[in-house]
Amino acid sequence: MKVIANSLYQRLAISVTLTFALLGYLFFWWSSSLAQHSQFQAEQKLHIELAEHLAQDNPLLQDGVYDKPALENLFHTLMLLGPAFEFYFLDPNGKILTYSAKPDKIKRESVDLTPISQLIDAPHQVPIFGDDPRHLSRKKIFSAAPVYKGEKLQGYLYVIIGGEIYDSTYAKVKSDQQLLEHLSLLGGSLLLLLILLLMLFRSFTSPIRRLVRDINAIRAANFDQDKIALDHWREFTRDDDRQAERGSKQNEVEQLGANFVAMVEQINSQFQQLKHNDKIRRELLAHLSHDLRTPLAAMKGYVETLSIKNDELNSEQRQQYINTALRNVEQLKLLIDQIFELAHLEDGQVSVNNEAFAVGELLHDIIAKFALKANQKRINLSLLPEHCERVVFSDIAKLERILTNLIENALRHTPEDGNINVQITPLEDKLRISVVDTGTGIHQKDLAYIFDARYRASNARGEKNQHAGLGLAISKRLSQLLNSDLSVSSELGKGSAFSLTLAQVR
Repeated sequence: MKVIANSLYQRLAISVTLTFALLGYLFFWWSSSLAQHSQFQAEQKLHIELAEHLAQDNPLLQDGVYDKPALENLFHTLMLLGPAFEFYFLDPNGKILTYSAKPDKIKRESVDLTPISQLIDAPHQVPIFGDDPRHLSRKKIFSAAPVYKGEKLQGYLYVIIGGEIYDSTYAKVKSDQQLLEHLSLLGGSLLLLLILLLMLFRSFTSPIRRLVRDINAIRAANFDQDKIALDHWREFTRDDDRQAERGSKQNEVEQLGANFVAMVEQINSQFQQLKHNDKIRRELLAHLSHDLRTPLAAMKGYVETLSIKNDELNSEQRQQYINTALRNVEQLKLLIDQIFELAHLEDGQVSVNNEAFAVGELLHDIIAKFALKANQKRINLSLLPEHCERVVFSDIAKLERILTNLIENALRHTPEDGNINVQITPLEDKLRISVVDTGTGIHQKDLAYIFDARYRASNARGEKNQHAGLGLAISKRLSQLLNSDLSVSSELGKGSAFSLTLAQVR
């Protein structure tokens, strides 16, 4: 939690600070530029005819004759009256002839006439900037007027608006004003930044507080979700994850909260499953212990009888007791083998080796294996249809194990003169195999538990035939490994039908 909080704080602080600093700088630059542009435009419009009036009203320039010393004195006088202006007289090519400034201040010998022509021809397009004779590259607003003698152009009166004296004085005043503006802007920005940070901190830390509250609550409840009510967090899909990778606006803390709730639910689900499995294991052990004790008790009884009355028994009785004990040993061995097999299947470490094979050949082999036993019980065991050339893709060994269990189960519960049919039914890209008998059937209330190992184990107690009762449970697990589902339909007194589907190879 500490890492996430620091990460959010750093991103928030850095991003907001940089954003406000950039916005403040841009706003100040924009406002200053706009104000300066408006100032230049206003001043140039205000003094645009200054040079023209001076040229027309001054006797030294009105007749087109210039006396350099006299003009210098005139320009000096005008500059004293208007310190915001600098006066220059240019020849027709833009060369500076006379000026009001000190000689060491002048950096240019000539002025570009293009801006002067633009101002004279289009005075409404101000501001127009011309060369500043005091600087090699600086531009200034100006007023200009041509000086004629008759129709002959003698030169230009070039008046810089906002000269050096004006600039130095204005810069000093402006620095004080800028300091005040900067302080005001800085104070307002800091106040606004503080308010925004508090709001954003509250927004960003709210899900963290919720998550901490949930973690403390689930910890206090010993991770039992049923004892508390966790907050609802918005679920995130894979599309949300891809957007998050592209930098979309998603709250990683909310995603963490949703994952935390999912983790708690998964943990509780696993706890419940463990409790359920433990309960089933205890019940299964209780049932199986009875089935294990039954053949053991019978075997012990016959062995004790042989040991006590060995001299009193004739050879035929002795052999009968031995055969009975052997049958119980076989029953016990079968039950133990099936217990180990079921445990191996439940462990989830069974490998599946799928291959394509002709299912008809496998079914004929399985039916042939039970033909003698079916004949002894006078039961008709057949394959429908008798000839099948269908090819399926499955694990041949596990399929044989399933069908063997189903046919053994059918033979055990089908009376004499009954029928057991192994039916093959095509279903588009699948093939359904069913074992249908005319046996005793299963009660409807027991169908839901027919594949439960506990049910079959306890159901085996009243059987005279030797079977462990775990065959259907094993068949169910094997069918799931084959990506199929073993189903049953039955009617009491009329028989049962067990079916599973397999992928068919075209």
